[in-house]
Amino acid sequence: MVLAAKQALSAKIGFSNPLSRRNPSSPLQRSPLAASFPSTDLRKRTVLAVSKPLHLSPMRAKPPARREAYEADKSEPQPIDDDAAETKSEAAKKLKIGIYFATWWALNVVFNIYNKKVLNAYPYPWLTSTLSLAAGSLMMLISWAVGIVETPKTDFDFWKTLFPVAVAHTIGHVAATVSMSKVAVSFTHIIKSGEPAFSVLVSRFLLGETFPTSVYLSLIPIIGGCALSALTELNFNMTGFMGAMISNLAFVFRNIFSKKGMKGKSVSGMNYYACLSMLSLLILTPFAIAVEGPQMWIDGWQKALSDVGPQFVGWVAAQSVFYHLYNQVSYMSLDQISPLTFSVGNTMKRISVIVSSIIIFRTPVQPVNALGAAIAILGTFLYSQAKL
Repeated sequence: MVLAAKQALSAKIGFSNPLSRRNPSSPLQRSPLAASFPSTDLRKRTVLAVSKPLHLSPMRAKPPARREAYEADKSEPQPIDDDAAETKSEAAKKLKIGIYFATWWALNVVFNIYNKKVLNAYPYPWLTSTLSLAAGSLMMLISWAVGIVETPKTDFDFWKTLFPVAVAHTIGHVAATVSMSKVAVSFTHIIKSGEPAFSVLVSRFLLGETFPTSVYLSLIPIIGGCALSALTELNFNMTGFMGAMISNLAFVFRNIFSKKGMKGKSVSGMNYYACLSMLSLLILTPFAIAVEGPQMWIDGWQKALSDVGPQFVGWVAAQSVFYHLYNQVSYMSLDQISPLTFSVGNTMKRISVIVSSIIIFRTPVQPVNALGAAIAILGTFLYSQAKL
């Protein structure tokens, strides 16, 4: 019975007992494998032998294909649609630029409106310019103190390099404010649209730079449009006209000094403009006191309060704050967009200021005067396209 069970087990695992295959009547023959065993133990031992010779060969492990595929699905990240991601990134960038431009234009329009209201009631442009720089400086000092904006790391070399930029910025700022105190806001901005002509002339004759022919050709509509607008201006004033021209020249030098001196400096964006405002405030304050003086400011302030009322104080605060905000946003925009895009945005900004000021202040405009403004602005746009 035990032998039968062993035979069944051998059949299942692929082995066979040679004793069970033999005819019981046939004599038992010893195999060479059992030569070492005593003959008396042969019957007591069960010898297992393979039915066929067993050949051993090196085992070659097959790659676990299914397992690899499964692990790859779990460990490797799924492929990302690059086109979709790029489209989303581009859309986000365009939205960001649009927000910058809309904020920049809106703040600039609000500043020009309140600035003109203040100057109509309080014709002291030197003090008005000083208050604008003081408000911006105070705002940035508070932002640095409370940690809203990171305090810039500056040294003496930085302020030394910034000084000529601040001088040019101060002259341009005061000259533009003087211009708006004498003429309409729209006329000042029409003349200020001729700034590219000053930039090319200064760069060509003082710095020796050369430009493509298209750049020189774009100056023709700029100069012609500004001249046509000036000749047909109903309320033309030479002081206002010269203030706008001086402002153009000063801002050209500001850009040149800033480009040459500030290259490689770590301070940029709003912190750069904050430092520029503070240094300009230090430069402007003694000149404002010398030109106008505290007594004139006090007398004019009392007259403005009696004519306008307490809201005059709000106008002064608004024009001071919005001046800093619109300039700060413009410098922040310049960090995010290309100079070409910035130039186009600056052109569109002037259009928005001119149109809004004409509507709000009901400035009388002749068709020829409007044509001159349109030609000058078109020339500014063509210049920005040809320059870059």
